[in-house]
Amino acid sequence: MQAAQRVRLINQLLHSSRNGREHVGDLVINQRLKVSRLLPLLFLHLIVDGAKAAFANLVLWGSVPYVFKYRYVLSGHLPRSIGNLTELQLLRVNTNNLEGLIPVEVGNLHKLEILDLSYNNLSGSIPLRIFNISTLKILDLESNSISGSLPTNCGNLTSFFKLSLGENILTGSIPKAIGDLQYLQYLNLEGNEIHGLIIDEICEITKLGYLSLRRNNFSGGMPHCLQMLPLYEKFTWTPISIIPESMGGLQNLQILSLAHNELQGSIPRSFENLLSLKNLDLSQNNLSGGIPKSLELLIDLQYVNLSYNKLQGEIPSGGVFKNLTLESFMMNQALCGQPQLQVPPCKKESRKRSMTKLLLLKCTLPIVVSIVLIVSGIILLRHIRQNSKGQVEKDLSTLGVPRRISYFEILDATNGFDECNILGRGSHGPVFKGKLSSGIFVAIKTFNFDSQVMLRSFEKECDIMHNVRHRNLVKVISCCSNADFKSLAMEFMPNGNLEKWLYSHNYFLSFLQRLNVMINVATALEYFHYGLLTPIVHCDLKPSNILLDDEMVAYVSDFGISKLLDKGESKTYTETIPTIGYIAPEYGSSGIITTKIDVYSYGIMLLEVFTRKRPTEDIFVSGLSLKSWVSESMAHAIIQVMDSNLLQGDELHINNILTSTSSILELALNCCTVLPEARGNMIDVVVSLNKIKAMFMHRQEHHV
Repeated sequence: MQAAQRVRLINQLLHSSRNGREHVGDLVINQRLKVSRLLPLLFLHLIVDGAKAAFANLVLWGSVPYVFKYRYVLSGHLPRSIGNLTELQLLRVNTNNLEGLIPVEVGNLHKLEILDLSYNNLSGSIPLRIFNISTLKILDLESNSISGSLPTNCGNLTSFFKLSLGENILTGSIPKAIGDLQYLQYLNLEGNEIHGLIIDEICEITKLGYLSLRRNNFSGGMPHCLQMLPLYEKFTWTPISIIPESMGGLQNLQILSLAHNELQGSIPRSFENLLSLKNLDLSQNNLSGGIPKSLELLIDLQYVNLSYNKLQGEIPSGGVFKNLTLESFMMNQALCGQPQLQVPPCKKESRKRSMTKLLLLKCTLPIVVSIVLIVSGIILLRHIRQNSKGQVEKDLSTLGVPRRISYFEILDATNGFDECNILGRGSHGPVFKGKLSSGIFVAIKTFNFDSQVMLRSFEKECDIMHNVRHRNLVKVISCCSNADFKSLAMEFMPNGNLEKWLYSHNYFLSFLQRLNVMINVATALEYFHYGLLTPIVHCDLKPSNILLDDEMVAYVSDFGISKLLDKGESKTYTETIPTIGYIAPEYGSSGIITTKIDVYSYGIMLLEVFTRKRPTEDIFVSGLSLKSWVSESMAHAIIQVMDSNLLQGDELHINNILTSTSSILELALNCCTVLPEARGNMIDVVVSLNKIKAMFMHRQEHHV
């Protein structure tokens, strides 16, 4: 039997219609249905088409090797007969309405590698027999109502590398056997009722990269040995103690969140050694003392939140602190610093300023009065001249640009808008390469004003670029705006856009270049969503809007249809439609805008970058999409969907790329799930991609 025939047979088994409604009734897979004809099949996806389906009556027999995977909303209980699928390798039924206990018969699935039942309503304890499945690599039961203690036999899983039990009601203490999980890379126990000490055995898991223990009932301090772990992703926990100086030894740490605890004492000076730190959140504690000035030296630090503590003294003014607002420091005892932070000036500074003023008043009062009169006259003269000009050219003076740029300078910079200087065209109009009189090369984005939509697009882009600063966002140097012409002069990117590098035959991006580009884009989106007082949703992510500089660093551009979520808003609405193929379902159908639509578009683009397939390719018809095409090939045919240009080099290198690409595509599929609440966020995406990169580099350097 051909593969296509086998798939059709399976679909016939799984889909039937009753009263015009899709449903799953009693399904029996056994020898009577000629399972033997399916034996060449490596994996079987059981997919329910329809809004809801009942799981209670599902009966399964046989020994066919299945990947058992449900989509859409399932309700009912997991059937005990699922234990009959003894060749099952992957069981993923996450994000549904399943309830009841996890059948102990799951322990019969002795070839199972991935068990994902997260985001359901399952209850009861975790069956001990699950931890006897020696092949199990991933156990994800996050966000259920699972109770009981962590099994003491969890150390049996020698191949285990992900254990996610967060957001349940687990009790008891962390079993010492957890130290036997030598290959564990991801451990999430947050949001439970686990008590006791944070045991030293965790330090024996030398490959651990993600550890989250927050919102539990732990007592005591953090084990000093944790500074030896390669925690370059995320470290969160819930101690009732001080922050130990030894935490400064976590030089690979990128995200440190100790918010909403009862931490006391001061911020350790050793934090100056957290060289990779990007996000620091110590809010909602009882920390006292000053803010270490040495934090200014952390060049990667982008986000700091020290609000709701008892800190005092001067707020540093260098490094990341230049861009922080009152939100980062509010509700502390006695902080002082710059006026824009709406805190009192520091006493020492105030005293020095007062003495200087007194000296000036006594010694140079006549000179000061003369200067004030002269300056006042100049300002008055300029004001009169401006009023006499009528409708004048506007620019982005609020951006702090050194000077305005005129239409005639743009005309000269582009050789009269010569077509030879066109870099590309968009819905807004052409983009020209230009050279200003100062010698700076710029990209000049022009706007056609045939409709109010384009006018709003120009104003929106000006507004966005006035409020944001990030190393992975295209800089606007200046703008020109009059009644007949509007344009933005932006930083010129010599390597063009990502689309050119993906699809032009004379260009090529290596695996690591693609990964770095997507990390750059994810970092920019993380800043958009979480690094600003007013979150921004880009709304139109696609390869043509990702620009590359001469070092192949990626920059996000084109904010013409972006939306700002006002303070306290989690969503808004729009009638503006972005590019087909990258639109999140809720955006396309209802115009709902949340940060999750950027996550969806990013997931589609991540798939595109590593498969080199546009989501609008001709092959994606009749229900087949880029997402479903990749999803159906993930378990057994990833080499068939990824860009074949990446499969170059020796066997070790190719295997390394395959392993890393598999993780990347899995992450991408998670980003573009149909339900917005099931998608990850950009903080976690950045963390995951950096982890994948670190593991890729480690295998590359050690030839494994």
